[in-house]
Amino acid sequence: MSSIAFLGMGAMGSRMAVNLLRAGHTVTVWNRDPAKAEAMVKQGATFAPSPRAAAADKHIVISMVRDDEASQKVWLHPDSGALHSMQPGSLAIECSTLTPSWIKQLAESVHERQIAFVDAPLAGSRPQADAAQLIFFVGGTEVEFKLAEPILKAMGSAVHHAGEVGAGAKLKLAVNALFGIQVAGMAEILGVLKAQKIELPRAVEIMGATPVMSMAAKGAAASMLSGNFPAMFPVELVEKDFGYVNDAATSVGQTVPMADEVRSIMQKAIEAGLGQQNLTSIVRLYE
Repeated sequence: MSSIAFLGMGAMGSRMAVNLLRAGHTVTVWNRDPAKAEAMVKQGATFAPSPRAAAADKHIVISMVRDDEASQKVWLHPDSGALHSMQPGSLAIECSTLTPSWIKQLAESVHERQIAFVDAPLAGSRPQADAAQLIFFVGGTEVEFKLAEPILKAMGSAVHHAGEVGAGAKLKLAVNALFGIQVAGMAEILGVLKAQKIELPRAVEIMGATPVMSMAAKGAAASMLSGNFPAMFPVELVEKDFGYVNDAATSVGQTVPMADEVRSIMQKAIEAGLGQQNLTSIVRLYE
C-alpha cells in the first residue's frame, strides 16, 4: 500500500480520498478550509496544515482543485507548495480540470525534480465518485501511466492512457464541451416545445425512442423536467471549463463558436443567480 497526500477536499476530492482509504492506503489530506477535511479525519485520514506538509515523504501526491490558479498554488507556492517537499522518484497526479498549457508548465516543474507526473482528469460526478466508478483520462509516458494506474483504479472503473502529458486535459475539455453543448441544446429545445404547448414529458419520451437522443441528453432532459438541480456540475464550473476550451482552441489557431455560445449561456445563467446550481438549471432561462 502507498502513502498518499490528497490536496483538495471538495465534493469530488473527498469522495476520491475515501476510496483510497478503503483500498488500504495511508492518506494525508489538505484543504484550504480545514473544516471540510474533518469528515476525512474521522474516517482515518491525517490532516496537514499545508500542501507542502501533506506531501512530505509521500510516495504519491494527488491534486483535485478548482482551476489553474488553485493548482499553481497547491503545487508551486514558494512557501506552501507540495512540490517543495516531494522526493525524487515519487509521483504527482493532477486530477483537476485545467488548461493543457498549465499542465505542460506544471509537468516541466515536476520533472525537473526527477518526480514522475501524469495529468489524470476524469469523467463522472458525485455518485460515480462514491462508487469508485470514475473514468480517468491520463496523460504521461507509458512508464508514468503504469505507476499511476493502480492508484487511479482504486477510485475509478476505467483508466485510459490518452497520450503524452497534457493529453488527459485536452480530452477532458473535449468531453465537457460535448456534454455542455448537449445540455444547452436540450434546454433550448424544451423551451421552444413548452412555448408551443407541447406536453414535455411525452415529448421527451418520444425523442428518447429515437437514435438521435444520447444518454447525456436523456439525463439532462430528466433533470430539467424534474425541476430539481442539485449541484452535481455547477453552472459556474461549466462556464470556467468552456473558457478553458476556448483557450485550448486559440492556442492551436482554432475557433470554437458553438462552445463560445454555450459559455455565453452559462454566463447568463450566472447573472440570473444559477451559478451554484447544476448546469441543467439553465432550462430556467427559457421559462
